[in-house]
Amino acid sequence: MLVVMEGSATKEQIEAVVKSIEDMGLRAHPMPGAQRTAIGITGNKQMVKDAMLSAQPGVLEIIHVTQPFKLVSREFHPEDSHIKVGDVVFGGAFVPVMAGPCSVESEDQCMVVAERVKAAGASMFRGGAFKPRTSPYDFQGLGEDGLKILKKVREKYDLPIVTEAVDPETLTLIESYADMIQIGARNMQNYSLLRRAGKSSLPVLLKRGMSATLTELLMAAEYILAEGNPNVVLCERGIRSFADHTRNTLDLSAIPYVHRTSHLPIVSDPSHGTGRRDKVDALSRASVAVGADGLIIEVHNEPEKALSDGAQSLIPDQFDNLMNTVKSIAGVINRRM
Repeated sequence: MLVVMEGSATKEQIEAVVKSIEDMGLRAHPMPGAQRTAIGITGNKQMVKDAMLSAQPGVLEIIHVTQPFKLVSREFHPEDSHIKVGDVVFGGAFVPVMAGPCSVESEDQCMVVAERVKAAGASMFRGGAFKPRTSPYDFQGLGEDGLKILKKVREKYDLPIVTEAVDPETLTLIESYADMIQIGARNMQNYSLLRRAGKSSLPVLLKRGMSATLTELLMAAEYILAEGNPNVVLCERGIRSFADHTRNTLDLSAIPYVHRTSHLPIVSDPSHGTGRRDKVDALSRASVAVGADGLIIEVHNEPEKALSDGAQSLIPDQFDNLMNTVKSIAGVINRRM
């Protein structure tokens, strides 16, 4: 349920409605808007009797949210959310690009890549210090040593850092080093991790699970918002299908669907979405064309030696070309890189 206040509602009237909601044993989520304040209600297991609320001074209307996800729905929050990561904003006219290697392998590797992606126009640096891998024998990441390298990258190149947490313990460690927490496809429905991310002060990049529906993705985001963290950016990273010409199938239709259904921004990951270096540029252009609120691209200075995902990592020269082409596409739809 959503309680919409009148534009002239006073602070005291809003607080009185919040108190009434809490007195019912429910949670109130005030959301100040440009024209008026809306107050979301969660925690109800059945329809809330709204007569008590609609009669209160300052209340304009009561809206019953029909989606199974509440806080992330556009019914609940009609205006687009703009999620800030440092000075980078997801959800506006600007289309940020997060770029860097799949795994943090060494300081030299990260510094070389960071210098090139920064020069090409990347807004943020991505790199995994903790790597959930299919095989227990594959490279699992450098752990905290990798986070220390990422911190040096941020200090030298002024690039906010996004890196993946694989459990609540690594998330706590990441909070001391990074600017944004990534929850990967394998952990999209790791509910204890989602709840822990919901208690964090850092924004969260939530990737779609490889076999997840969009409703399941939005419900996963609901876990984070329900714990108090509204700063979530969704990510379409490809899903499993019967196709074998790519690693995954990048579902570009997810982007306009999410824009219609939710107020949260959504970015595209054409690196994991294709798994093939030669397809990343084209799918990046297509992602921007359908309205993606950002891109996350894997870049490695020596992909043939990469400890993970070398086949889908661009070399810096290819990333330069990608940035030039997507800028042209963004301009056509009145956005900018």
